[in-house]
Amino acid sequence: MLPLQSSTKKIVSPDRGRMLIACPDGPGIVAAVSKFLFDHGANIVQSDQYSMDPEGGMFFMRIEFDLERLAARLPSLEADFAPIAERFRMDWRVTLASVKKRVAVFVSKEEHCLLELLWQWQSGDLYADLSVVVSNHPDMAPIVEPFGIPYVYVPVTPDTKPEAERRQLEAVREHGADLLVLARYMQIVSPKFIESHANRIINIHHSFLPAFVGGKPYAQAYRRGVKIIGATAHYVTEELDGGPIIEQDVQRVTHRDNVDELKSIGRTIERTVLARAVKWHLEDRILVHENKTVVFS
Repeated sequence: MLPLQSSTKKIVSPDRGRMLIACPDGPGIVAAVSKFLFDHGANIVQSDQYSMDPEGGMFFMRIEFDLERLAARLPSLEADFAPIAERFRMDWRVTLASVKKRVAVFVSKEEHCLLELLWQWQSGDLYADLSVVVSNHPDMAPIVEPFGIPYVYVPVTPDTKPEAERRQLEAVREHGADLLVLARYMQIVSPKFIESHANRIINIHHSFLPAFVGGKPYAQAYRRGVKIIGATAHYVTEELDGGPIIEQDVQRVTHRDNVDELKSIGRTIERTVLARAVKWHLEDRILVHENKTVVFS
């Protein structure tokens, strides 16, 4: 079977840039940023902003703009913007929209979230390079290999976990991945693992957090007789299932649904919620502040 290649139907201009800003709120921020881009010949094509609290709170902004020869001019653009950023005490970055982020997907034995990511990538809906799939089981290899994506199998046991994580991170570095997606990867990762990719590890939890944290959430939900089940995509932190939430969704259920039926309904929610969260990260739509996210969707 020939490897399947990612669709090229989505074309992003090499002159398209994205600026993300978080800073204390105050007058003049939007004017200063807009004037700076205008003075440098940029054309703003989209602008979103959000103020948590106009009186002493935080301000968040995302701008997409076009600027000829952006890649070559980016270092000087950043240098020129630095005084403005310092004046408003900004945490900021500028990215090239045309440069695809490289993604490592971690899986165990559940295939639905992995398949959704593969389908969306292959169709061009996920603008990324899926650089490697890492698993603690060999089961998903036949699914992944026809796509031409390397599959790295690293067994994990309680005794071998530190060494296994070292090998996993080595594979991530080898394939140049800058975003890690835990697509129903049923392992708790260590603080050292998380530290290496802060706010760059997305997990899908098969529950509407903060309800039913930890293992077997569908069984927990069934015992409580819930009428709504859901899924939550979040950045991974040292607090189990407690990281900044990116996206959630729910579906109504009834007392007639047993645990297996809840799981079946939940799988559909999980895969769509995870794919949306990954897509928003790839498009630089997420700003993290403390343990919350601002998502310009």
